[in-house]
Amino acid sequence: MAEIEFRSDVTVELVRASAHDSDVLFAARVSTQGEQTLEAAEAGAEANPKRDRGLINYLMRDRHGSPFEHNSMTFYVQAPIFVFREFMRHRIASYNEESGRYRQLRPVFYVPAPERNLVQVGKPGAYEFLPGSAEQSQLVSDEVRTVCTAAFESYERMLEAGIAREVARIVLPLTIYSSMYVTMNARSLMNFLSLRTKHEGSTFPSFPQREIEMCAEKMEGFWAELMPLTAAAFDANGRVAP
Repeated sequence: MAEIEFRSDVTVELVRASAHDSDVLFAARVSTQGEQTLEAAEAGAEANPKRDRGLINYLMRDRHGSPFEHNSMTFYVQAPIFVFREFMRHRIASYNEESGRYRQLRPVFYVPAPERNLVQVGKPGAYEFLPGSAEQSQLVSDEVRTVCTAAFESYERMLEAGIAREVARIVLPLTIYSSMYVTMNARSLMNFLSLRTKHEGSTFPSFPQREIEMCAEKMEGFWAELMPLTAAAFDANGRVAP
């Protein structure tokens, strides 16, 4: 039997990107500058950081969204499958996920870290999540480890008996890790972040599950380095996607 691994984190890597604040500026200014190539626009542009910051803030504030679409970021994500099901509710990205039909899945499972809030109070649309007791935290850890270990042993027994991978995998819980590539533009990413992160300054409240928020926070970190003016304007205007 394979050795089973338990993790409490997620992996997010920026695979490739063509995403800069200048992409937003050139796309917006075509309205007044007319036809020209990107090279011509760059050659004729005068450095004016204050003006550039003001234009991006105006576009964000008044929700002129299309200039934020002319860029691309591809992320590699490792996370439990239940997180991927939440990702794929966002039909504003391209996804390619590891397949349990074509490869034997790795025995890596998610278990909540001790600091993960465990108790849900409130009603839909106004949930609050509070820390659990030490006993509750231990119960979650013990149950997850027991169930995942038994499930993977069952999976391996079926594979050893010649059962197809696509059938054997049906016993595996959603806590098993998978991997995928996610590609989206900045406008789509802002929509994702507005729903999957919780910030005091947000115009609209969000109640993300902590595990997908962990992914979103890492994605936002990469994006903020690529497009700092756009990220700052997103924050300053209530984290509402334009």
